[in-house]
Amino acid sequence: MVNEQVKSIAIVGGGSSGWMTALYLNKLYNHSQANVAITLIESPNIPTVGVGEATVHNIRSYFAAMGLDEKELLKATNATLKTGIMFRNWMKPNQDGSTHEYFHSFEQQNIGRVLDISSAWILDKGFEKERYDEAISISSHLIKEGLSPKNANSRGYEGVVPYGYHLDAIKMAAFMAKKGVEAGIKHVKASVDTVDVEGENIVAVHTDKGSFTADLFIDCTGFKGLLINQVKDRKTNWQSFEDALPCNKAVAVQLAYSEEQEPKPYTEATALTNGWVWQIDLMNRRGTGYVYDGNRISKEEAETELLDHLNEGNGRDKEVLRTVHLDMNIGCLKEFWVGNCLALGLSGGFIEPLESTGLHLINASARLLGTHLTGKNTDQSVRDSYNKIMNGTYQDLKQFIVLHYCLTDRDDTDFWREVHKTAQYCDGLEEKLATWQHKICEYMDLAGNYITMFSDENYRAVLYGMNHYPKLHLSADSAENKKMYDEFSNRVKQVSNMVMPHRDYLKNLHKAPKA
Repeated sequence: MVNEQVKSIAIVGGGSSGWMTALYLNKLYNHSQANVAITLIESPNIPTVGVGEATVHNIRSYFAAMGLDEKELLKATNATLKTGIMFRNWMKPNQDGSTHEYFHSFEQQNIGRVLDISSAWILDKGFEKERYDEAISISSHLIKEGLSPKNANSRGYEGVVPYGYHLDAIKMAAFMAKKGVEAGIKHVKASVDTVDVEGENIVAVHTDKGSFTADLFIDCTGFKGLLINQVKDRKTNWQSFEDALPCNKAVAVQLAYSEEQEPKPYTEATALTNGWVWQIDLMNRRGTGYVYDGNRISKEEAETELLDHLNEGNGRDKEVLRTVHLDMNIGCLKEFWVGNCLALGLSGGFIEPLESTGLHLINASARLLGTHLTGKNTDQSVRDSYNKIMNGTYQDLKQFIVLHYCLTDRDDTDFWREVHKTAQYCDGLEEKLATWQHKICEYMDLAGNYITMFSDENYRAVLYGMNHYPKLHLSADSAENKKMYDEFSNRVKQVSNMVMPHRDYLKNLHKAPKA
């Protein structure tokens, strides 16, 4: 069969997944001249979910590659900066009765000495004096002072430490749609009526605004999987992760700030009785929500527990702007790409948002498609390659999220007693945890996995943040280690003097232009 160049792509569904994919493919294929007609069909009657408003740091590379101005993006989405996630209450209280907490930052300082800083910290029993993140991460110290990763002269997408964003998901979709249309993407606001299928190929999508054909159809219709489920039976094509990740529902609330509050440059994830609560601070409001096990508590009970938690944090007087209940399909497809149809975003799979991986998965999926879509008649071996990599990516992320649960020592509810056992549902994780009781977690322990985002540095942040320390028997030179700690302290001081408060960065960003 002759394999011709792709001439047309139809994306069904908008939101973050649809528009991020459309912009990427348009940049890839049409950067110098119009080679591929890209059409995005979006129903005006289906609202954007509007949650999932935190990102990982590498999303900056996507926005930069799309040629988007960072300041324009941040202003359009009421965004703030994010240097990591503060985890609270995932372990029993500390010996002094205080809430256990640790910070998972986007960076670890690597200082060249005989030992690495992680091994030195463990051998010197640094955990008796400070948290692991405080010993190895500059970001951990910046957030204590409310400092941003940037200064007044920082260029777009550059900072002294890696950073991501908190942004309004609905406004982001609108911003991306505007940029997409300006770039030549055809935007059709229409509702899909029927889909014509022959074998494993979509022939046409029929809407209330006409019918559409394409060489490739991309399903960005969310959990509905409107297209992919037409070409492959969902019962045989879906693999659930709920045995390992039982949190399958969420209630999300948007709150107005009180006068004295300022946006924090980090996300918060606080464990409750049957799941955890996120806190994401935008420029104009706070987004919060409870991700929970819907088999243990009802929607009403979850909402009550969330509001009680917010009241404890002086949330009683805050104005609730919006409340949304969500059902989540935890897992992924076995085959994301079937025939001429590819599922991307929520239609392909979902991992609970504990580490803010939603936009990362969209970016990774679109980029992988860019390397695999080499012609109109894509060979099955290429589709198999795409499906294998995507499955590996989701399994890899599942393992990292499970790590947060299986290390807990909480036993105050049935939920926490059960999730402590979930390592058994990730191939090889129990063996890794046993190994990491006797050695540092290092890159080679994870080599061979589909490490698209989280590496050994991230694993150490969670392992040592949750008190899973190895028993090391290595020779250590205390004087040499002290030089390393002193070097780290100097770096913290230097960087802290270079950057501006997060509050001031946001004020500068959003101040009105001079007349």
